[in-house]
Amino acid sequence: MANEQPHPAIQIEGGAIRGHACGSVLRFLGIPYAAPPRRFELPRPPLAWEGVRDMDDRGPAAPHRIRPFPAIDVSPLIGDGSDGSDGDYLRLNVWTPRDAQAAPVMVFIHGGGFVAGSKDAAVHDGMAFAASGVVCVAINYRMGIDGFLPIPGVPTNLGLRDMIFALDWIQRNIAAFGGDPANVTVFGESAGAMAIADLVTSPLAKGLFARAIIQSGHGAMVREIDVAQRLVRKLAKVLRIVPDADGFLPVSNSDMMDAIEKVAKPWAIDLRDRDGREPVYGISRFIPVYGDDVLPDKPIDALRKGAGRDVEVVIGTNAEEMNLYFVPTGVRRKIGGLLARWLLGRSHPDARGVLKAYGYKQKGVRPGEAMTDAMNDLVFRWPARQYAAAHQGKTWMYEFDWRSPACDGALGACHGIEMPFVFKTLPSVTGPRGLAGMDPPQALADHVHDLWAGFATSGSMPWPEYGADAMVYQMTRGEAVHEPAMPAAAFVPE
Repeated sequence: MANEQPHPAIQIEGGAIRGHACGSVLRFLGIPYAAPPRRFELPRPPLAWEGVRDMDDRGPAAPHRIRPFPAIDVSPLIGDGSDGSDGDYLRLNVWTPRDAQAAPVMVFIHGGGFVAGSKDAAVHDGMAFAASGVVCVAINYRMGIDGFLPIPGVPTNLGLRDMIFALDWIQRNIAAFGGDPANVTVFGESAGAMAIADLVTSPLAKGLFARAIIQSGHGAMVREIDVAQRLVRKLAKVLRIVPDADGFLPVSNSDMMDAIEKVAKPWAIDLRDRDGREPVYGISRFIPVYGDDVLPDKPIDALRKGAGRDVEVVIGTNAEEMNLYFVPTGVRRKIGGLLARWLLGRSHPDARGVLKAYGYKQKGVRPGEAMTDAMNDLVFRWPARQYAAAHQGKTWMYEFDWRSPACDGALGACHGIEMPFVFKTLPSVTGPRGLAGMDPPQALADHVHDLWAGFATSGSMPWPEYGADAMVYQMTRGEAVHEPAMPAAAFVPE
């Protein structure tokens, strides 16, 4: 960036580092919080270095591929991918006020379906949070086969273990950047939010953060280990290897990514549980598992037992989440009734009943519209409200309802659209192919950003907590309203 100036070195575990001053903000990019990961092994402390290390290299992302979207550019949301040739990717970025002292800390965990994404995507640059008096941190973690496949003989949930390892590093080191380790808020979107919702209940993460903001996520996207091991066997068959650690260990990153793409197809594998439900609705094959030391219980059950009650939680969704997947691809407008029932039936035992509840076969309602509206609620909106209701600590609920004019006005309040408002990075998604269209409202970004920074500072939000009255804060209206139960409530298990 222009007008950057080197800053005096600070000392952290591993050695001395130097950041760069950008006006009132200091920026440190690519700090190793762990050593380069050894495949299928637990994270290890970073290697020490001599002298002062300039932290001006973001470093690589974890191995993953980015699938292009028609009509819109999603690279600002998820980055550009990585071939995995540089394995030193367990790093984090820090943006901090120049003169910070015991400042609130916000740690961002990126999304991407547990198979894609990076701390360095343009939309979640942390400069604005540092300018607002917050020490902002963004982390990478292992994904896909390396991070979320319960291979026999391999520690489970390695991606979550990386996050816990990074949060522990932050506890020990963030004071060197002017942050208060006793005032840490974790926040994330999509898969990052799902991970945070899980970590709120994890005994291994207890005490590592005081607050959590869960954006388009909840704790229901987890699998039983035995169900997830069907994916182990399927991938081993695709790769022509034995389905254990020795079989997977020598497989190249390129072959791994090829196999991930093959099993992503809707017909490739059946991951429904004994009740005929697939909790991710095909969005990703790779999610955390429960029944280990990271997640001993299913998160919703753990919440009801009191887990995470000492964590203050803000949780919310966007009004039209699935539009991101079904509008640019034409599915919402074009898909027929038989295919809509088949697709939904791959994840829900009563696809016909669900579609009917959302207007299927009513005059003027296309099958794709009914499917999209149903999945908005089944996949994101209703499970998030179940999470809010089960959490026994302080909990606030929001809905982001600003409608993007992209895709001829049809993209709407889609998955991910709140991100540039949270980070005040609207220019990164503005333009002819931008997620937010040509002229998104900066005033709304200022408001949403201030809400997030304020919560990290004070642990409160300016609307009533979520309870029996189901008060949900509508972002564009700027007020909390009572929300009646949605049709999905009859189709999602308690």
